[in-house]
Amino acid sequence: MKKTLPLLMLATMAFAPAAFSAPAGTLSVHILDQQTGTPPPGVTVTLEKQQQDKWMPLASGKTDQDGRIKSLYPTDRDMQPGVYKVTFKTADYFHGKKLESFFPEIPVLFTVTRTNEKLHIPLLLSQYGYSTYKGS
Repeated sequence: MKKTLPLLMLATMAFAPAAFSAPAGTLSVHILDQQTGTPPPGVTVTLEKQQQDKWMPLASGKTDQDGRIKSLYPTDRDMQPGVYKVTFKTADYFHGKKLESFFPEIPVLFTVTRTNEKLHIPLLLSQYGYSTYKGS
């Protein structure tokens, strides 16, 4: 018993970081082009956290063929409470369709109230307008 206790403690410590990291899918995003009814692939989305009067970059990704990023928040750390900003870089998408872009990027600020709270930020997009909400 005395020999197995240190081994058990060592094994527990080896898995501790995984137990305290943000689960995959803690923050997901989705875009739907309202004009076409289709999801835009390849749109860059960035994530930042507010630190006093500055924004700290955390992650960046591109939407998949379904217009989604299933896990934008880095899985190697906890998503702590605070104010965050997801920015959808929409100009390249519209320019690729040979359309003007009134909103070259769309920043969405939101508040996380619980550590590793599962959140979804959808964006309904058109050339001259957009809407968003807290999804699930």
